[in-house]
Amino acid sequence: MLAPLTNQQSEHDGSASPFDQEWIRQLAQGDYALIQTAAATVEPGAKAFVRQLGIHSDEHIPGLARMAASVREGGGLSAVQLHHAGHRARPELGGVPAPASSTTVPGTDALTTEEVEEIRDSFIAAAVRAETAGFDGVSVHGAFGWILSEFMSPMLNDRTDKYGGSTENRARLTIEVIEGIRKACGPDFQIGWRLSVERYGLRLAELREIVTEILDRELIDYLDLALWDSAQIVQEGEFRGKTMLSVFTDIPRKSVRVGAAGKVRTAQRAGQLLDEGCDFVLIGRAGILQRDFPRQVRADPRYESPQLPVTAQYLRAGGLSERFINYMKGWQTLVY
Repeated sequence: MLAPLTNQQSEHDGSASPFDQEWIRQLAQGDYALIQTAAATVEPGAKAFVRQLGIHSDEHIPGLARMAASVREGGGLSAVQLHHAGHRARPELGGVPAPASSTTVPGTDALTTEEVEEIRDSFIAAAVRAETAGFDGVSVHGAFGWILSEFMSPMLNDRTDKYGGSTENRARLTIEVIEGIRKACGPDFQIGWRLSVERYGLRLAELREIVTEILDRELIDYLDLALWDSAQIVQEGEFRGKTMLSVFTDIPRKSVRVGAAGKVRTAQRAGQLLDEGCDFVLIGRAGILQRDFPRQVRADPRYESPQLPVTAQYLRAGGLSERFINYMKGWQTLVY
C-alpha cells in the first residue's frame, strides 16, 4: 500500500490540482494494492500545511473523483486520508487551533464538548464525500499529534467531560468517528486507521488496549501503524526489549488487516515485515523515489531504493512536480 504522503501541491482552497492528478496517475500504474491520498482537511480551519488537499466542501468532490478514477483504472483500491490538525492548525494559513486542553496553545480555550462533536461530524461528512467521489474508503488520521492522537494523549488532554480522563474517554472521539463513518457509508466502504505510538505523550500500554478493543469489535478494515522505524525496539516499560511492531501484531485481529510503515526501502525489508506478522506493507519515501516500487519488488526480490539523499533533478526526471520537490527540500535527509 502507498502511505499517505503530504506533498503541498494542491490549490490554496484545497482543490486537487493538475499536479495532484498527475501524481496519482503515476502511482496508479505502479501495482499498489491500495493508494491513499495526502492528508485532506475535514474542516476549513483544520489546515496544517500550505496547499493542503481538502475534503471539507462539496466543491472538492469533482477533483477527488478524478483521482479515484485514476486509481481504479490502474487496478488498485483508493482511500482519502481524513485529517484535522487540532491544536497544530496554523492560523497564518487560515487554520484555527482546536486544542483538547486550555493549556496547550497559549490564549486558546479548549474545545467545548459541542465543538468536539462538530469535528466528529465533520470527519463523517468528509467520508461521505469520499464515497460520493468514488473512493473505496477512507483512512482516519490518528497519528503524529493531530487531533485524534491529541485526544488520546494524557499529556495533551486534561478534559473532564466525556472526551477526557480515562483511556476509554480519551479514545471516544476516535471510536465515534469510526462508528459514524461506518453508519453513514455502510459495510462495504473501507475504513482504515493510521496510528502512531511515539511522542506527544502517548502511552504504549494504553494504545495497545485501545487497539485490542477496536480489532476485537472489527470496527475498522485495516490498521496502519505509522512507525518512524518499523524495526525499532521498545526501550522501557512492560514491553521493553520487544519490537514495537510485535506489541500490535500479537493482538488477535479477527478480520482486520494490520500493516506498518517505517523505513521500508527494500524488497527484503518488505518481506521481513510480512514474516513478522504484517498483512501488508506501507511504502512512503520509497514510493516518492520510485513511483512503481511494488512493480520493482515483484520483478527483483533484491530490489533496493536509491540511496538517500537524492538530487532535485533525480526527482524532477522521475516526474515529480516542482511544488512537491520544493516541499521535499525541507527534508535534508531526502533531497539536496
